[in-house]
Amino acid sequence: MPVITTNNAANIALNYLNNNSNTESSKIAMLASGSRIVQASDDAAGLAIGTQLQAATAVYSQDEINVQQGTSILQTTDGALAQISNILQRMMSLATEAASGQITDTQRSQDIGTEYNQLSQQVDTIVSSTRYGGQSLLSGSFLSSVRFLVGTTSADSIAVSLSTINATILGVTGSISTITAAMSAITTINSAINIVTQQRAQVGAYESRFNFSLQDIQTNVQNTQAATSVIMDADVAQVKSALSANDVRTQASVAALTQAAQLPQELLKLLQS
Repeated sequence: MPVITTNNAANIALNYLNNNSNTESSKIAMLASGSRIVQASDDAAGLAIGTQLQAATAVYSQDEINVQQGTSILQTTDGALAQISNILQRMMSLATEAASGQITDTQRSQDIGTEYNQLSQQVDTIVSSTRYGGQSLLSGSFLSSVRFLVGTTSADSIAVSLSTINATILGVTGSISTITAAMSAITTINSAINIVTQQRAQVGAYESRFNFSLQDIQTNVQNTQAATSVIMDADVAQVKSALSANDVRTQASVAALTQAAQLPQELLKLLQS
């Protein structure tokens, strides 16, 4: 029914224009941000899930750093143990030389013994100087019980426990000034080499576990990011297609509103005729 007091056609066209304009603005925001969820009202459930996945990705990324730091600590420890093992092998050679009958006690105590004692002190020097971030790695309580977080909960961790090592514990602080002492030192050094070798094997086992843990974390990061992308990222091709279609509707709404706004004027012409 044509009327001049209320322009229902214009109101309807205006509503469609507002709706189309809002939709077009939303699509433009998606393209600009690259995200399917620009505000919570776009997809409240998707936003909650996507945010949780993003948080998980952040945790996994830090786990990756934790594992890399743990690996560095173990590699530093193994390097020090390797040097101690080399020293023990040299001490074994010196003790074997001192245990031979053609060597005099003077040579044992002054020549061979001097180097032997210096090497014994060097073991303790290596122990005290092997540190990471101010923490001693071969002595003290740091590596006796430390846990590295490698997951999203406190239960997802790797516990590292290594025994303290020094010259006294290895038993290589004695003398080789006599044949008897040298023979005893050979037995002691053999035992010390076994201790260091076992320690290195344990470090290597931890390193292997860290390496596999790192691979698992990297896989988790990749999969979590992919899952987040499915929920949060905008499908650019789909959004662009929808934007093009919505742009046509917006132009049609503008044209319809323009036409509807002229209706009262057309009705007045009827009165004037």
